Amino acid sequence: MEPPRGIWASLWNFICFLPYFIGLLLLGLIKGIILCPIICLIMTIGNSAIVLGLWPVHYLWTYYCILSTKQFGIVLKLVLCICIIVPLFMWPLISIVGSIIGGAAFGLLSPIFATFDAVGEGKDDVFFHCIYDGTWETVTGCFTIVRDFGDVCYHSYFSIMDDLRGQGPQKGKYYEIRLICIPGAIIVGVIGILVDFIVISLVAFCKFPYMLFKGWHRLFQDCIGREGPFLETICVPIAGLAILLWPLAVFGALLASILSSIVLGAYAAVIVYQESSLQLGLCYIIASLSIYDEYSNDVLDMPEGSCFPRPQYRRKTSNSGGSSNKGSLHKPESFRKVPSRSNSMKTPLVEVKPLELIDNLFKECKRYGEVMVSEGLITKQDIEDAKSNKGNGKAICTGLAAYGILQSLLRSAKYNSPGILLADNTTEITPTDRPRDAFFDWFLNPLLIIKEQIKAEHLTPSEEAYLGKLVLLSGNPERLKNSNIGTPPESELKRAELDGLARRLHGITKSISRYPTYKRRFDSAINTISDELAKKSDNSNREGSGSQTNPRSKNSFAKIFSQKSFKGKPSEADTEAQRVDEREILVQ
Repeated sequence: MEPPRGIWASLWNFICFLPYFIGLLLLGLIKGIILCPIICLIMTIGNSAIVLGLWPVHYLWTYYCILSTKQFGIVLKLVLCICIIVPLFMWPLISIVGSIIGGAAFGLLSPIFATFDAVGEGKDDVFFHCIYDGTWETVTGCFTIVRDFGDVCYHSYFSIMDDLRGQGPQKGKYYEIRLICIPGAIIVGVIGILVDFIVISLVAFCKFPYMLFKGWHRLFQDCIGREGPFLETICVPIAGLAILLWPLAVFGALLASILSSIVLGAYAAVIVYQESSLQLGLCYIIASLSIYDEYSNDVLDMPEGSCFPRPQYRRKTSNSGGSSNKGSLHKPESFRKVPSRSNSMKTPLVEVKPLELIDNLFKECKRYGEVMVSEGLITKQDIEDAKSNKGNGKAICTGLAAYGILQSLLRSAKYNSPGILLADNTTEITPTDRPRDAFFDWFLNPLLIIKEQIKAEHLTPSEEAYLGKLVLLSGNPERLKNSNIGTPPESELKRAELDGLARRLHGITKSISRYPTYKRRFDSAINTISDELAKKSDNSNREGSGSQTNPRSKNSFAKIFSQKSFKGKPSEADTEAQRVDEREILVQ
């Protein structure tokens, strides 16, 4: 839809838009007010039951893992046991209060956003969707949040603690703490919290009105001129809602600034401990005020610089970038990337699905899980163990997902993709057009590095199958020895390189498995594999025991990976041919 041209056309469009927007807002508010108490009650009861039920176990198991780990020295263990008392006792209170606030916000805002989304382009029966959307979906979404929270408190927590307890000291040296630096670090840390909390709060309150009116000015300007978020028709209701909710966003930024002042001030204790100097810790307290002031100026597009001095608080500095300003060398990493000062967006927004890579991962789990079960590499008992998260199922839970990621990396390396080519062979996620999400910052770049390492290895089909076996069964050494898929490389160096790639990929996948929604999605994939296997077993029994099937080759598992290399992306015909080959392998 083209934006209107001219002042009067834009003004008339804005006037006509107001009653339409107000009506949708009132309808969404009515649904939100009705659902808000219900959703808040469900989320509070569900999350509180999980937290209070697991709290004794979390308390005892945390202390047990800290005391039994070999990564920490005796003094550090004692300090951690003392310091961790407060977080453990505050955890139930924080979780319950957060559940109440989060449940109320989700119950109120979700129906409002769903109501605006119901009038998007391409929707049939708009009136029905305006009434229905955001009602039942909000209820089911609330139960999904409670389940994901339970998975994090149970599976993710114990996974992290098991790693802490099981891993030995790195390079033969355990972590220890210098007791002589503790008193000075605590004193300077308390001073830093007090000073930063007072000064940063005052600076934030002074910039609060500027951020409020500057944001409103930009939003109204884009609304009248149909620019920025108002350019796309589907975004107009949401962008209009942003005008009304902008004070809440500014208030949230104010609270975030106040809370960040505590972290910035407490970091002075770290400086004192690392540099073994009270003076440098006090210098950091002053420098942190300048850091916050400059960063907030950049965010608000205010004049650069700060009225606060920035003394040097590190003994060793690096001449990164050849900058002559010493103060800029001491910015924490999170403050070095300044948001760009782009004007209103004048191009249509491109829909990016942040979880597209995760969705592709579980499609690959279903796809290759069926192949490996039919090959006997994964048994039905492994599937049952994976459902109950015991025995060999623990290795499969991580190994199968890591195997799916490996196949995406192998495919991307073969087709010379600059990013990661997804399962449909037409969609790829690259560093330039990836979703701007912290998840991708932490995991996408390491996966791209592994892809380049795989590409540099020039693996043969047998080596690819061997690497896949390592990734899948690295959690089960006995099964790894008994498996006959793939031939190990003759070169010990290349074998060690493949082992290293498998360990890194397995570690990355294990970290991914600790995030919310993973356990629920993986359980769904395992259930799908189990149901389809049961259907195939029933069909084969009905056909009768007299029918003979063609014997499969021992290398049929490796046929999936023996594809020709292309300089560019595969065509649709190549993709369809590949899928036909895989189906033939499954049927055999």
